[in-house]
Amino acid sequence: MSNTPARTLLLAVAALALSSATALAGAPMGKGQAGFFRMKVGDFEVTALSDGTADLPMDQLLSKTTPDKVKKALAAAFLKAPTETSVNGFLVNTGSKLVLIDTGAATLFGPTLGKLVASLKAAGYQPEQIDEIYVTHMHADHVGGLAAGDKPVFINATVRAGKAEGEFWLSQANMDKAPDTMKDFFKGAMASLKPYVSANKYKPIEGADVELVPGIHALATPGHTPGHTIYAVESKGEKMVFGGDLMHVAAVQFADPSVTIQFDSNPKAAAPERKKLYADAAAKGYFLAFSHVSFPGIGHVRKAGAGYEWVPVNYTNK
Repeated sequence: MSNTPARTLLLAVAALALSSATALAGAPMGKGQAGFFRMKVGDFEVTALSDGTADLPMDQLLSKTTPDKVKKALAAAFLKAPTETSVNGFLVNTGSKLVLIDTGAATLFGPTLGKLVASLKAAGYQPEQIDEIYVTHMHADHVGGLAAGDKPVFINATVRAGKAEGEFWLSQANMDKAPDTMKDFFKGAMASLKPYVSANKYKPIEGADVELVPGIHALATPGHTPGHTIYAVESKGEKMVFGGDLMHVAAVQFADPSVTIQFDSNPKAAAPERKKLYADAAAKGYFLAFSHVSFPGIGHVRKAGAGYEWVPVNYTNK
């Protein structure tokens, strides 16, 4: 009888320990992902920034193919339609300049996007630190992050884009004659650029190959949009080209670069620009970075039969 209180106490302690372990095992699941990935290109540092993802009906959006072919290619990559599609921006730290390439969608493309500024801050930067913003083109998911209402998000930045791009999307006359399905594209571009235009901080890029800051060139690649521009970064013999929307669906458009998308304003011009970039990158071995390849959107291409294959960047913690 004298051992009963001790035995009771031991059983109580064991029960408490078991209940605590059970409670810990029931922790809520985490949500979301880390929004940045860093790597070096020579002396430059490139940080991929996630704006989030959007589900897109790629079987219906891709052209010069068929829905069945698209679904088959997606299935081979363990994907389906609608396809969860990354929206990526990129920060280049040259050592003397902070250059942001595209700004994400903010509120212009649905609730699953608009995370680029949060990703930027998670990477250790603040919007006011950005010196220059290079826009590949003025679709909503690339310029929406420039403004919050009528205020600039990047208060100290100068915005650059191809001259033909601004002349097209910032034209009221062009918007007036555009079909109703396109008018929101114009409205988004105008609202996003307005704070910078008003402050004389929007400076169009004139020329087919222009050095904007030491080590970064703007290369005109019209087709997806009238002034679509890609950006080449080179340092210490290493190179990365930011290809914007020269491609959208890795599972389809690497193997068959002739496939276009309904968002292309001039598909006949867009496809050759894509093929030209792939061929050059495969031959010379430099990195490519794309807005809509699965985050971080950085890798190499290599020739594979009549097309190419994508080799994602190796993870680095350096």
